[in-house]
Amino acid sequence: MKLDIALLHAVVAVAKAGGFREAARVTGSNPSRLSDAVRRAEQQLGVRLFHRTTRTVVLTEVGRGLMERLLPAMNEVDAALDAINRYRDTPAGTLRLNVPVSAARLVLPAIVPAFLQRYPDIQLEVVAESNVQDVFREGCDAGIRYDECLEQDVIALPIGPRQQRFAVAAAPAYLDRYGRPEHPRELIQHRCIRGRYASGVMPEWEFEQAGEVVRVQTSGPLVVSIGSAVDLAVATAIAGGGVIYLFEEWLRPAIDNGQLEAILTPWWQYFSGPYLYYPDRRLIPAPLRAFIDFVREHHPGGHSAG
Repeated sequence: MKLDIALLHAVVAVAKAGGFREAARVTGSNPSRLSDAVRRAEQQLGVRLFHRTTRTVVLTEVGRGLMERLLPAMNEVDAALDAINRYRDTPAGTLRLNVPVSAARLVLPAIVPAFLQRYPDIQLEVVAESNVQDVFREGCDAGIRYDECLEQDVIALPIGPRQQRFAVAAAPAYLDRYGRPEHPRELIQHRCIRGRYASGVMPEWEFEQAGEVVRVQTSGPLVVSIGSAVDLAVATAIAGGGVIYLFEEWLRPAIDNGQLEAILTPWWQYFSGPYLYYPDRRLIPAPLRAFIDFVREHHPGGHSAG
């Protein structure tokens, strides 16, 4: 039985993504085109591969059996095509990274322009979101995360600054009106601009000095989604709306130009920098290998997690 390879790719994409919309995002296609391709594949095979409802797309028993045998074969095809890159002057292909919004803003700008200049045939796609998830299931080749968010059984490589700090600041006019706190616990009395993860968790503000750690549950007039709405929080702080707690690098320009005033500086807590991580596997796609080698030039060394 013959089946168009493009239809097989569509079936695999939908199976891996768990839906037409997500598969379209990963592959750069559109849901209706993928749905039509899957329908034609089912017609040619004479079996139903997916159970479809208005909300879910789930493999049938036949579909699961097909995927168990098809995925290894398709991976071998991808690896065979990728091997051609070894005979090119420069590697080519698409590299998808899943990174926190903070990394897209503070880490990648110092790396991406030079990387793309060196490898003009690589297309880099950056998915920036601050929700911790299985980035490999989402169709990404690698991710950037901090130590506490690293997944098991991955290779981790330092990327970006190796030490960072959480900074606290507010507009001078706000501090003139409400006072300048001298201890973190005084923030309880202040109007604080807070962040919330998609999970619903609203993290405490953590400080440290001479081995003493202080955690403060703040309150205030504005709560933003961590990652996607942080620029709004910074703009609100600059306008005098309250105290903000964020990566020092993010606040540094506003502090240096006087829009924000640093407070509680001796209490700013240090934390280790982020890591590029990718699956511990024998065959690494050429675009990812090029990116790994490029990052190693900036930060030699790495380690396995798990």
